[in-house]
Amino acid sequence: MVSDTDAISPKDDDQSSHKVGTIAERTITNLEDKFEELRLQTQQLLSDRIDLENRVAKQKSKISRLSEEVRLMRMPPHVIGNIQDILDKERAVVRSSNGTVFLVTYNQGIDETLLKPGARVALNQDTLSIIDVLNDAWDPLVMGAEMIEKPETSFSDLGGLEEQISLIKESIELPLTNPQAFTKFGIEPPGGVILVGPPGCGKTMLAKAVANSTDCTFIRLVASELAQKYIGEGGRMVRELFDLARERSPSIVFIDEIDAIGAKRLDSATSGDREVQRTLMQLLAELDGFDSLADVKLIAATNRPDILDEALLRPGRFDRVIEIPLPKEEARLAILDIHMKDMPITKGVSMNNIVTATEGLSGAELKALVVEAGMCAIRKNKNKATKADFTAALETILKKRTEKKGEAPNSLWS
Repeated sequence: MVSDTDAISPKDDDQSSHKVGTIAERTITNLEDKFEELRLQTQQLLSDRIDLENRVAKQKSKISRLSEEVRLMRMPPHVIGNIQDILDKERAVVRSSNGTVFLVTYNQGIDETLLKPGARVALNQDTLSIIDVLNDAWDPLVMGAEMIEKPETSFSDLGGLEEQISLIKESIELPLTNPQAFTKFGIEPPGGVILVGPPGCGKTMLAKAVANSTDCTFIRLVASELAQKYIGEGGRMVRELFDLARERSPSIVFIDEIDAIGAKRLDSATSGDREVQRTLMQLLAELDGFDSLADVKLIAATNRPDILDEALLRPGRFDRVIEIPLPKEEARLAILDIHMKDMPITKGVSMNNIVTATEGLSGAELKALVVEAGMCAIRKNKNKATKADFTAALETILKKRTEKKGEAPNSLWS
């Protein structure tokens, strides 16, 4: 028999069950915490592995790129040439950059439509076989001649040049904006104009104003840049200059100081003179050759029209010669008004007296007069320019005219 003391009471049974349940709950909670911790650790490991794989991939890409750069740097340079003729599917005649003609093979992977006479190609330095076809390119000097941003100079900034402005608009702007007007009368528009006049009279400023007022491509170049050292280089640059103008048409080409290549041709000349003459002949051919210049207009400027070659000035090349003389009284007043419009001056400054005293001065010298008068006032801490400032400035300008060219005026050293 079981005694009463050995019997398990219901109360004890409930307490045991509660303890077992509590232990089980704690065990489950601990397992859940450990599982969550392991999950987070696994997730972090996976993330670290992905980051490591990405870094390895980037390093491999960098190593591959650097290896390719090293390979390219170790490769011998290629020779630039031009295709003269394609003989068959394997051979071509090329002319290298030094002028030598070779019969070579070419890469069979090159598109056959690109292999045509005149194409620029890269040649293997050892075998001279054609490796690749290069895009046509102009001389950097020619490419840099295209004006990207319009100049700020406008026709309103030019005083006393109303007649010249009207002539250049008729010759340059009108054929580009209204070609039907010339077709109606059955005439060809002027191909170009040449601006002649003493230094400082506004020839270059007039060209800048044309560039500002038109939406055409404006290409500017100093003629001395076309005088090259090697035979044929000057003519090539002239040809590329007009090719660029035709591709960018409607366009305006401005050649400043054209007397650098447009001087009269002489029988007795040095090799350098003969190269300049060849450049001039290429320019003559471009102005009146087989290729049309319908949408290309030319403006040239010089202060030495007396030395220009007659062939350059004949109608059909430069149809109009626009003379820009030293400004007369009304022109000087207009120029001074433009440069003095923002300058504070005293009542003692008489514009008429300044105009009378500046007879024979160019537009550039009139501008220098106003600048020098302002500098005199600034030097003396004045709020306005006075008559004495303009008198001193005029003395400086006149003294500078009498000095030898290249010497600095004494006022610059004071």
